[in-house]
Amino acid sequence: MGNIAFRILLTFNATSLLVIVFCIQNDFPISHFYPHKITCELPAFISYIAYTIIPVFLTWVSLKLSTFLGRDEFKPGEVESIEHANNSFLPSYLGYFFVALSISDWTALAFVYGMLFIFTFSSQALYFNPLFLIFGYEFYNIKTASGTTIFLISKERYKKPDSVSISSARRINDYTFIERR
Repeated sequence: MGNIAFRILLTFNATSLLVIVFCIQNDFPISHFYPHKITCELPAFISYIAYTIIPVFLTWVSLKLSTFLGRDEFKPGEVESIEHANNSFLPSYLGYFFVALSISDWTALAFVYGMLFIFTFSSQALYFNPLFLIFGYEFYNIKTASGTTIFLISKERYKKPDSVSISSARRINDYTFIERR
């Protein structure tokens, strides 16, 4: 059950920027949601910074919680090939921003966000969250000697398969791992 809650948190972190872009595009500062609670009008950019801090903070929380996931290891010689994945996923992730820019109302946002959330959570393949880049993490596609392809989130800068030796990789799901040192 804990792993499912962790995956829900990762999915929220990875998809929440869609809502932030929608709020910025449609000029919804915090005072829009709490008009009677905020007596002084804050500049809109303060609201947008506050909106952005939330998923950044929750990404930090998810990194801390990843220490409670199951452990695996990758011994020298177990990795057949390694490919840097930052650049391959970022363009498709940025596509969500363009979708957010074209959404015009809350009903459409709820529908699109709900579908995106379900697809991301159900994919079981990987949890690409560009906010991990802020914390110094890199993304890798790794093929093991047994032929399994996995997605690795790590602070290490791997370039060659024989340099991969991980004593503590935390298992997010069967195909996604985060290296914690």
